[in-house]
Amino acid sequence: MSQKIMDLVDKTSMKETVDAFEIGDTVNVHCKILEGQKARTQVFTGTVIARSGGGAREMFTVRRIVAGEGVERKFPVHSPRVEKIEVTRSSYVHRAKLYYLRDRVGKAVRLKERRKPN
Repeated sequence: MSQKIMDLVDKTSMKETVDAFEIGDTVNVHCKILEGQKARTQVFTGTVIARSGGGAREMFTVRRIVAGEGVERKFPVHSPRVEKIEVTRSSYVHRAKLYYLRDRVGKAVRLKERRKPN
């Protein structure tokens, strides 16, 4: 009984359509930022290194290098603050979590690109 109630609550907070992306993709995450009464959109660009959870609690982690430092940010997939997720590049990966990229710098961070058939 309680699981049915939890499913109903999850359905109300989930988005109708979710942008398709995978682990290893380079994405632009358009995130709504509230500053006082004003709202603006900020773009966070990086590589998706992990996805976790399920349903309304699904999260994904995006990593990028800024001024020589690694920056990671976790986003909820179904958050109303995440406006859209654009995939700019897809890569071949053989793992579900790319935490090994944290120890790499420079050209070692690159992943093999997945070409889309014409």
